[in-house]
Amino acid sequence: MAKFTLGCEPVVGSLTASKKREYKVTNRLQEGKRPLYAVVFNFIDSRYFNVFATVGGNRVTVYQCLEGGVIAVLQSYIDEDKDESFYTVSWACNNDGIPLVVAGGINGIIRVIDAGSEKIHKSFVGHGDSINEIRTQSLRPSLIVSASKDESVRLWNVETGICILIFAGAGGHRNEVLSVDFHPSDMYRIASCGMDNTVKIWSMKEFWTYVEKSFTWTDLPSKFPTKYVQFPVFIASVHSNYVDCNRWLGDFVLSKSVDNEIVLWEPKMKEQSPGEGTVDILQKYPVPECDIWFIKFSCDFHYNAAAIGNAILHGIERERYMFGNSNLAPQFLLQGCLMLNQNLPSDRQQCPLMEAPFSAVVRMEQFGAGMPYQVLKPTPGDMMEFW
Repeated sequence: MAKFTLGCEPVVGSLTASKKREYKVTNRLQEGKRPLYAVVFNFIDSRYFNVFATVGGNRVTVYQCLEGGVIAVLQSYIDEDKDESFYTVSWACNNDGIPLVVAGGINGIIRVIDAGSEKIHKSFVGHGDSINEIRTQSLRPSLIVSASKDESVRLWNVETGICILIFAGAGGHRNEVLSVDFHPSDMYRIASCGMDNTVKIWSMKEFWTYVEKSFTWTDLPSKFPTKYVQFPVFIASVHSNYVDCNRWLGDFVLSKSVDNEIVLWEPKMKEQSPGEGTVDILQKYPVPECDIWFIKFSCDFHYNAAAIGNAILHGIERERYMFGNSNLAPQFLLQGCLMLNQNLPSDRQQCPLMEAPFSAVVRMEQFGAGMPYQVLKPTPGDMMEFW
């Protein structure tokens, strides 16, 4: 377990920008009758930086940002199981560069959707409970990692459908894993966090031959020699409560807890003693009204800024939500520059997210170019805001 460096007081960050920045709302959208849990822009492929995907209920929807703040609906996928509730979505691609939308949720099944052919590419079954987050390795975007309520993290190859590694066991998480992230430059490292109040850093270096083998495997995916990684190389107890989001910032880590703060810290590992080391807390950012879990933060493409929503519910409705007696759900800050309005009155928080049902997929020729689309114009009373 990592120890804190003594004599180093962290700087407390401010929620007020150092320079005045003006933001303009360009569009508002509604989508579905269930909470919208995640939005992610396609930062994997520069051709599609203006394309993003959303998940909510059993629906995955793909949009494109056009000039003048107009949003085009490109595709919509509805899972065959009406009780599915997708919690997370990520972009990946196959070896030919075809964009893939990867989603997972309450059923514990990962759906990989080929955005070019508008068909399910693969479905991954392996997790024993719901999937809380999926992230893509930007250096090798055929690799994804998933964090689950079953206390494990899994590494998958979306091209071959193979589960390569399972991060769980003697040194693994002791409760639900809520978030996971790939290191931006070190392909061997990932960080995960969860309800056991810890952040764990894992190394794939000694197992990398299995990662390479997954790209050339020709037998059934179920016959692949999946390996367990039981011990992380670093364990940090930076927070005293649930840790529901972590992101690498170079070699530093940004992690958020339900203690109403995001912490920037540096893990200092001992090469000869895996799991041990020290933590140098560099900065703390207060996040008021953010004391319920599964509210995640997001960073811009260049990691120059981070943004987060909070849970502002009023009076008795807040209490009903916290005790599970209401269908209210918190709205989250989303990836890239897309965010939800966190300051809406509570009676607006539960309004439908999209009135028009997209039961049919909008046809497209080549993804990102020359496709027909449905234009969504701003309308009063919508919830999703673009800045």
